[in-house]
Amino acid sequence: MSAGIQITEPAAVRLRAMAEERSTPAGGLRFGVKGGGCSGLSYVIDWADAPAPGDEVFDREGGRVFVDPRSAPFVAGTVVGWTKSLMQSGFVYQNPQAKSSCGCGVSFAV
Repeated sequence: MSAGIQITEPAAVRLRAMAEERSTPAGGLRFGVKGGGCSGLSYVIDWADAPAPGDEVFDREGGRVFVDPRSAPFVAGTVVGWTKSLMQSGFVYQNPQAKSSCGCGVSFAV
């Protein structure tokens, strides 16, 4: 079991809205990593209608994040947030496992 994923209140609100928009009450954000990217590992972010067998499920007031067992050690302790401004809107991540990252923030090294 990993150290866990923390979900900020704004992210939980957005995740609940996404589940409602998609009519998938058991759905959540699939958050993981894959090899590649300019720093070694890249984040993989997608919507899942339900957790896959073996996924760790993190929940904040109905806002859910699913992490597969292979990705869990690389994202342990990550804070998943949501930002919305004139310049951007989307999920943001603060990963204490990342020792360095690329300029775009999509890939990182541990």
